[in-house]
Amino acid sequence: MTLLYVALGGALGSVARYLMQTLIGHYSGASFPYGTLLVNVTGSFLMGLVIGWLGRVMPAHAPELRLFLTVGILGGYTTFSSFSLDAIVLYDDDRWKAMGVYIAASVILSLAGLFAGLRLMRHLA
Repeated sequence: MTLLYVALGGALGSVARYLMQTLIGHYSGASFPYGTLLVNVTGSFLMGLVIGWLGRVMPAHAPELRLFLTVGILGGYTTFSSFSLDAIVLYDDDRWKAMGVYIAASVILSLAGLFAGLRLMRHLA
């Protein structure tokens, strides 16, 4: 049942991301990825709201709702919100060095992974 909550939330989040990026792209043009930027910022903001709300008012025995909202909807909307949450959890735990390594490694290795995948596919084509 847990996977169903995550899948349903992920579908909703993915559709929301597509609609937001399409709408923003329509008005801003293609010269800068404003849609992606807005999705990442709003997704991270919403993750903060949801985690804060769940921590205040929801019982600990409601993991399905947490998974539906965070991993599902917000994960489908933008994984950047999960990245941001992980970084802030390290910050809250006073693990500054780990937070810095996580942020740097995530950005650098993700860009390198994308670059390597593109290069490989261009080489194979």
